[in-house]
Amino acid sequence: MRPAVIYARSAEYAAAIAKAETLIASPAFSKRKDEARTLAGVTEIPRCGRVFIKRTSSRSWLAGLLERTTGSRAERAVSGARILESANLPHPRMLAAMELRHFGAVRASFLMSEVLEDADTLSRFALGPGGIKARDLRRRKRISDVVAALVRRCHDAGIYTRDLQETNIMVADDGAGGFKVYLIDLEDFRQSGTVPERQRLVNLVHLDRSIGRFMCRASRLDFLYTYLGGRPERREARRIVNEILVLRDRIETRRRRRHQTLSDQSGVRR
Repeated sequence: MRPAVIYARSAEYAAAIAKAETLIASPAFSKRKDEARTLAGVTEIPRCGRVFIKRTSSRSWLAGLLERTTGSRAERAVSGARILESANLPHPRMLAAMELRHFGAVRASFLMSEVLEDADTLSRFALGPGGIKARDLRRRKRISDVVAALVRRCHDAGIYTRDLQETNIMVADDGAGGFKVYLIDLEDFRQSGTVPERQRLVNLVHLDRSIGRFMCRASRLDFLYTYLGGRPERREARRIVNEILVLRDRIETRRRRRHQTLSDQSGVRR
């Protein structure tokens, strides 16, 4: 397979990403995610310091060939980082990106970015270790407000993501009694002149589905109203909530059908 570095912030990072496979296989590599086709973790690199490395494999050679036309995850992540930087939206700094190609197809994408040392995913940060901070409702409200404001900033800047899950939002204390929020999974960000209401609501539905397990209905409504800049008059609020419920039902129906299809295919293979 042939490595192709498509972005590097410096010559040192270019040299480092070219050795990504070796770095991942090293005992010094600390895994943070290992599922399906994605492996990610943190390691220390001489002259570069601690970095986060993510490897995503293509489903097949044919899917990898298609990525050469539509854009690999590495290409999309570099584009996403530039989109967020242009709007001054917080995200992990992109350090390098590389594709692993074989017979014209992208077989794997590698991303190298800065480590968000003190940050954690939205749910783990809000609840704390063992859920010890779960009852601090004022703290959770302040975190919710900061996240809602950031999502609104994205949309107002003409930016949206195809996968707004709580696991793709990292939060840390800012050292002054507030919070820093970072957007990750950069390959899913897109930019348009204006984000239409439907796309905004799709983002909100995806996020709502993922935060529903640790936020009550009242807190989720409060998040929505903070995003909107205040509670609208009753008729408008009802319209928006009804639209969200319809979208949520459609998304969940599609998800169930996909899971059923995958289950059926798995049964046929067995």
